[in-house]
Amino acid sequence: MGGCAGRRLSDSEGEEANPAVRPPPQDRQGTHWKNAVGFWFLGLCNNFSYVVMLSAAHDILSHQRAPGNQSHVDPDPTPTSHNSSSRFDCNSVSTAAVLLADILPTLVIKLLAPLGLHLLPYSPRVLTSGVCAAGSFILVAFSHSVGISLCGVVLASISSGLGEVTFLSLTAFYPRAVISWWSSGTGGAGLLGALSYLGLTQAGLSPQHTLLSMLGIPALLLASYFLLLTSPGPQDPGGEGEADTAARQPLINSEAPEWKPGSSSHLSLQERWTVFKVRTVALFELLFFRNTFLSHAQQYRWYQMLYQAGVFASRSSLRCCHIRHTWALALLQCLNLAFLLVDVWLSFLPSIYLVFLIILYEGFLGGAAYVNTFHNIALETSSEHREFAMATTCISDTLGISLSGLLALPLHDFLCQLS
Repeated sequence: MGGCAGRRLSDSEGEEANPAVRPPPQDRQGTHWKNAVGFWFLGLCNNFSYVVMLSAAHDILSHQRAPGNQSHVDPDPTPTSHNSSSRFDCNSVSTAAVLLADILPTLVIKLLAPLGLHLLPYSPRVLTSGVCAAGSFILVAFSHSVGISLCGVVLASISSGLGEVTFLSLTAFYPRAVISWWSSGTGGAGLLGALSYLGLTQAGLSPQHTLLSMLGIPALLLASYFLLLTSPGPQDPGGEGEADTAARQPLINSEAPEWKPGSSSHLSLQERWTVFKVRTVALFELLFFRNTFLSHAQQYRWYQMLYQAGVFASRSSLRCCHIRHTWALALLQCLNLAFLLVDVWLSFLPSIYLVFLIILYEGFLGGAAYVNTFHNIALETSSEHREFAMATTCISDTLGISLSGLLALPLHDFLCQLS
């Protein structure tokens, strides 16, 4: 990480920086941009495998692979039905199963992180995250069964969850601006991940070759951390000495830190509710239009891409628009979910293009809630609490997605039994 940053955040023999020594303004500007670009790439690479697995969910569950897994996605847009008895063209297993495999391991990691993750320095965590991401692409690419493919999705979830906890904690030792860069990168992962899978499969490339072509992303993650990021300087929150100590100490201290006037060590109920995210992605499979030029699988990929495009746009908007009352975004997300549920039941929307706009809007809401919530945490928590707050707040986000997937499983089975 910038040659020596990884060592300073993990080795006990790291030297204390002299607070009186300040780099020239030109060097500070260069350091700022290296860290900004570094966190953008970390966000991009960390979430990439997670997004790709969601985009491939329909293929994972419906595509029958021959030995050797040299399956080919037919570019012919003629829709084919998997369940002619249902107007939803259902798979035997809901895509929510992929969503759960892609999110439950992340939830477990985030729940256990405050208890034991402090025992690992940052560098081994990043290495583990990169290896799991690469393993997920390889395992799903060469899988011959849904069960093995879901194991690959679990690896992607481990990579994403471990990386998110690690990198959000790491932002506590850098200027607050890196949070917006990280958030923008995660939004970019959604857009580029969904768009790349959509584009390559739409062009006729097999799912196997599409996934194998993405193996450079884990390598980019490792390069961004070890080669691009610089060591936190004394002008950054936490400084080098504090970063070196915090990387080895528990996230939950036995003694409460001294309270400082004007500091905030907790989140309001509104902030917690905002992070508790309800995802409509589990409904995408059921938003099926038969009389269109897109097959069911292609419709699903377009839904994923448009959702992630909205997420990317709003997660990159912090410098232009800062939303303090983020609870309103959560309320709008719930209303959007209710609207789409009614449409799944009644099928009153006349055109798929209206669904495209609604899903894009949903992405805007989700991305804005994410980036503004973490920005507010950075502003309102004291420096001694910031690392812990960043690592634990994302639990609510993951818990909401997990509950969405669990509710979608029986809903899928019920609706698919309808004629």
